[in-house]
Amino acid sequence: MKKGFIYIITNKNKTTLYIGVTSNLEGRILQHKCGVGSIFTSKYHLTELMYFEELDDIESAIRREKQLKNWHRDWKWNLIQSSNQQLRDLAADWYSAEELELFKKHNVL
Repeated sequence: MKKGFIYIITNKNKTTLYIGVTSNLEGRILQHKCGVGSIFTSKYHLTELMYFEELDDIESAIRREKQLKNWHRDWKWNLIQSSNQQLRDLAADWYSAEELELFKKHNVL
């Protein structure tokens, strides 16, 4: 069975949070970093991965996503800081500049 992931991304100023679900975390974050795949995340420049969880299956990930979306903003930040105290982009070194540019040009995973 395919794993599922929930993730939380933000912008450089950390003013907006977005919670998403996917079965391919690396591919989905690449889309966000290149500004494709979501009008909302593109509009607010949400590219920095703050938090993620791997779950046993996509259905569990969807349930967890819905749970987190109902949380207060402070609770979400507390969750993020429990594993990412420096609030750094966890995917900052996942892709080279060449990979990002190639994806932007050809929109291919």
